[in-house]
Amino acid sequence: MPITVVATDGIFSAAAEKIMFAELTASFLRHHDLAGNAFITPNVIGEISTVPKGRSFAGGTSNDIVVVELKVPSFALASPEQKAGFIKEATDIASRAAEGRHPRERIFVNMVYAVDGLWGIGGKAYTNAELGDAVSRASAA
Repeated sequence: MPITVVATDGIFSAAAEKIMFAELTASFLRHHDLAGNAFITPNVIGEISTVPKGRSFAGGTSNDIVVVELKVPSFALASPEQKAGFIKEATDIASRAAEGRHPRERIFVNMVYAVDGLWGIGGKAYTNAELGDAVSRASAA
């Protein structure tokens, strides 16, 4: 379940990036009721990419940005409450990590859903049912 953070260079310190990514991971798992799941937890992966100042844009002009994107299977964070909870918490996490260097109202969070059967881990294409089974087996273990 990749989490990608894209931000203009200088918004986050290296230390804040590590804390932010750990907190984003925990938030996703908690909002999807999968905290501690042995199958999903190691498969929440991602990156933080920085864009040089002057090379990020908002409103068609050069501007600092922070974007948090979560890519998940189509059944993840299914309820409106789960979606809203993750978006609010991800915004809170990124805002804290920015330590005042970026306005909260300019932090964007989105989720992209993969089509059933197009989720691959370790070379295996999982259907939603197969992912659900793997998660259930890991919860029972």
